Amino acid sequence: QVQLVESGGGLVQPGGSLRLSCAASGRTFSSYAMGWFRQAPGKERDIVAAIAPSGARRYYADSVKGRFFISRDNAKNTVYLQMNSLKPEETAVYYCAARSYSGRYYFTGRDEYAFWGQGTQVTVSS
Repeated sequence: QVQLVESGGGLVQPGGSLRLSCAASGRTFSSYAMGWFRQAPGKERDIVAAIAPSGARRYYADSVKGRFFISRDNAKNTVYLQMNSLKPEETAVYYCAARSYSGRYYFTGRDEYAFWGQGTQVTVSS
């Protein structure tokens, strides 16, 4: 079992930046693949970025490539999502997710993750 707590959301102007953090409980964070998803009102919860347990492999949705960066600090049990050049259409609740896994890859499917945080609201507006 792992518990996830997101932070760092808020209101930002178009073109601005935010860094989201997701702190995980437990001693085996390095044995979890992690992902960031987002869900806008009335829409599906979609993958934004994912990272392998070691951090060596990363995935980005096409819409965020070159602007978002996922990273993790296994010593601090934390995964981050740096978001730059934010757009109004990226207003959503952003969720952190975890899957117990000791391999070298990441996961992009919503149903592949067993543990979820409560979400943090990101609003991009002038």
